Amino acid sequence: MASYLQIFSTFAKIGAFTIGGGYAMIPLVKNEIVKKGWMEDDEFPDIIALSQSAPGLLAVNISIFVGYKLKGTPGSVVATLGSVMPPFLIILIIAMAFSGFQDHPVVIRIFQGIRPVVVALIAVPMLQMARKANRTWWMWGMSVATILLVAFLKVSPIYILIVTIVISYTLAKYRDSRKREDMK
Repeated sequence: MASYLQIFSTFAKIGAFTIGGGYAMIPLVKNEIVKKGWMEDDEFPDIIALSQSAPGLLAVNISIFVGYKLKGTPGSVVATLGSVMPPFLIILIIAMAFSGFQDHPVVIRIFQGIRPVVVALIAVPMLQMARKANRTWWMWGMSVATILLVAFLKVSPIYILIVTIVISYTLAKYRDSRKREDMK
């Protein structure tokens, strides 16, 4: 089992070398915790789903859930501190050192160059999770429909979730009633 120092150092490393926030952190977190045997590969999408549905920052929520799984409440505190401290300190140093350079053309170009990398870091784990989660054509259809509705028609994800919950509940009830009728 992981020690508090291992948990802190793992999440500190992830927090220090992740550019782009929570979603860009996902492949690093997955690689680290699966490689160390702290979690199985098929458990990881559940942690992501829980982290996305909880209020707050994705990176912090992932840290909380993984730390809690490993060492309970103290583990979640240690993992959260590990993931938050390095970016906080890095941003603090950057803000103090480069406050006069934010409008400099070289700095602007550097950050514009980083953007496509961050997009790729976010897209790759999302596609990998989609491949594992979407086992039927119906699931793929739901994923594509959701992307289209959110990205192009600007439908709120909340409405999509509500409709999906209602449909899933209705289908489950229908299947249960059919099973009961077949058993008679």
